[in-house]
Amino acid sequence: MTYAIEALNVEKRYGALRALAGVSLAVAEGEFFGLLGPNGAGKTTLINVIAGLARASAGAVRVMGADVAAEYRRTRRMLGVVPQELVFDPFFSVRETLRIQSGYFGLRRNDDWIDELLHTLDLAAKADANMRTLSGGMKRRVLVAQALVHRPPVIVLDEPTAGVDVGLRQGLWQFIRRLNRDGHTIVLTTHYLEEAEELCDRIAMLKAGRMVALDSTRNLLDTFSGLVLRLRLERGALPAGLDAEVLQSEDTRFALRLRDYRALEGVLRRLREEGAAVRELELEPPDLEEVFLRVMERH
Repeated sequence: MTYAIEALNVEKRYGALRALAGVSLAVAEGEFFGLLGPNGAGKTTLINVIAGLARASAGAVRVMGADVAAEYRRTRRMLGVVPQELVFDPFFSVRETLRIQSGYFGLRRNDDWIDELLHTLDLAAKADANMRTLSGGMKRRVLVAQALVHRPPVIVLDEPTAGVDVGLRQGLWQFIRRLNRDGHTIVLTTHYLEEAEELCDRIAMLKAGRMVALDSTRNLLDTFSGLVLRLRLERGALPAGLDAEVLQSEDTRFALRLRDYRALEGVLRRLREEGAAVRELELEPPDLEEVFLRVMERH
């Protein structure tokens, strides 16, 4: 099977610092894959190795079956990377920047696709503006357009919505979803965990250069998280023997962690048996932020 991205026991050292410590993962073609971790976990280092911008100290990385070190030109054509940093040439307009980027890939007549990118990313009005006159959010849009200018099958987004407004974020994700539906593989790193939860089919979590979790988003939510039941009773304390973990207790207000929805009926039955009158009840579904915190604490 050919994977869009395959990393095999990848290590990266900078002197005594071990930025990646044997990371292995495989991203299927057409997948929307999330790469999460705290600052310094090794996410950007791994992306740089995948993009051929850094050479692994050990292990191997393949893009669409091609080795990134031995077949750099081929892998670079199949990959589009949106970097975390705002890197741009201040001497060219937006359209000139995209034409120059097209030229790096031997694309001489690419204006139709450039026009579509400008329109989709709401850059058409700034097409002839100099890059240095753009706001930070506009510059990030240009970085996205640069990564897509050669229509790569694999797109890596390193914090693409950092520092951008809500309108751009929503528009960008609509565009990225469309690309994914059209068959493009998307790899996303983000600190906005609600984005990863909504968008990603599978998620890998890194900490200190090591893989600490790798599973589907649904399985991670089911395994590491649970429902939170918030109760306010008319009076008194919680009955003994509840099949739940008490997270918080203050007077007649309580927060309980439940394993799943089936546990909810047991808690409500126990409350009825003890004659506890419920004044308020709120059930919070599991979320990726809780999963992330619990995985990081575990490791």
